[in-house]
This record gives sequence, C-alpha cells and structure tokens, in this order.
Amino acid sequence: MKSLIELSNITKTYQMGQVSVPVLRGVSLTIQQEELVAVMGTSGSGKSTLMNIVGCLDRPSSGEYWLDGNEVSQMSRRELAAIRNWKIGFCFQQFNLLRRTTAIDNVMMPLAYSSKDLSDRECRERAENLLERVGLAERMDHEPTQLSGGQQQRVAIARALVNQPELLLSDEPTGALDSRTAAEILELFQQLNEEEKITIVLVTHDAEVASHAKRTIRIRDGLLESQESTTPHFASHITTAGDVR
Repeated sequence: MKSLIELSNITKTYQMGQVSVPVLRGVSLTIQQEELVAVMGTSGSGKSTLMNIVGCLDRPSSGEYWLDGNEVSQMSRRELAAIRNWKIGFCFQQFNLLRRTTAIDNVMMPLAYSSKDLSDRECRERAENLLERVGLAERMDHEPTQLSGGQQQRVAIARALVNQPELLLSDEPTGALDSRTAAEILELFQQLNEEEKITIVLVTHDAEVASHAKRTIRIRDGLLESQESTTPHFASHITTAGDVR
C-alpha cells in the first residue's frame, strides 16, 4: 500500500511573548492510503496541532511533511490552500454549517472555490449524490436549524467530501452527539473508508471513538507515545438511508 502521509521529526513551537512553548517535540509517522486511523491524546497532548499540520492549516517549526509524494512543509500559503481544496476534507465537532442555507447549498459551497470546470448542474448533482450517500436524500432542502445533530454532522461530512479529497480529517467528530447518534456517524466513517477507499484520520480523546479505527496513534506531551493496529469495533446501531437521526 502506498504512503499518503509521511511525517519526519515534526516539531512545533509557539512563541508567547518572550516564552517559547513547544507543542510537538519530534513526531515521525506514516499513514498509508485507505487507512482509517485514530490519533488519540488528552487535552494539551498536541494532537490538534498535529492535525492542523497534517491538514496544511499550519506549518511545522521543523521537520518534513510529505503528502502524496510532495513535501509541503515549506509551501506558500497559496500552495497550501490549493492542496486543502483538492486533497483534504475537514469535518469538525461543531459542524460549521451556514445556518440560513439549505443542506445542499452547504454541501455545494466548497465547489464555488475549486471546481471551475463543473457546471452548476454538475455541482448540484455531485452534492445530491453525496447527501444520498450519507442518508439525507429527504433532507436536502432543510436548513441546519431543521436538522438534528446527527443530520448536521452528515451534511458536514458530505461537504467535506464534495471535492473528492484523498484524505478526510475529523476532529472530535462525535463530541456534540449523543451515544446512539455518535455510533451511527462512526459507522458512516467506516463505510466511507471501506467502500469509497477514503483515507480517514479521526482526532479524539475518546477511546470508544478510537476503537472504530484500524490503527490508533497515541500522542502524549508532544511525542508519539505508541502505535497499535486494532480490529475495528463496528457500531451496534447501524442506520439505513431511511433511518437517519
């Protein structure tokens, strides 16, 4: 299997006035294409900083970051923005949906910045297909306030996938959801990984979330503490497209 992400001795230090605050202290790891990986650590461990670097939202202070064969750590802001548009999808705990905008328009939004070759009709068809894929065929014209938390998270996942990225990054994807809905969202991630062959990285402090991944990477005090392959735990509450909460 080909490597998608290769980090070599990544450090990140923030300057707080005259005080240097090291957050990552030399992290090296590899993530293969089509993996479903959990990055796990407590608050302050450095896991979110690591995700920001992997997602090209931030640069490391030192070290090398190879994404799909390209060294990206020293790229310009414009180059990093292009990589984020084409290669990476993001899904966050708070959904970040536009409140007065329908589900389908929320999903189509990233295409306005990246898909100049697609017609309006093609953009809409792609968004419709993704909303159907995540079980929201009957909710496309609903605004976020008309959707449950689980449905909003599904819209956010569809939006993250609309540019057909190779990598999906999800930071605490179930933190705002009840346990049953969280299980359904984790099952959806597993299906996307298995069926669509999307590389997925789940950033979490929750061992239950991490148990759904094929490998768990543990970060502690800015260092890679351990890595272990696991047999993914499949959610007990599996929904169909017609049974979405």
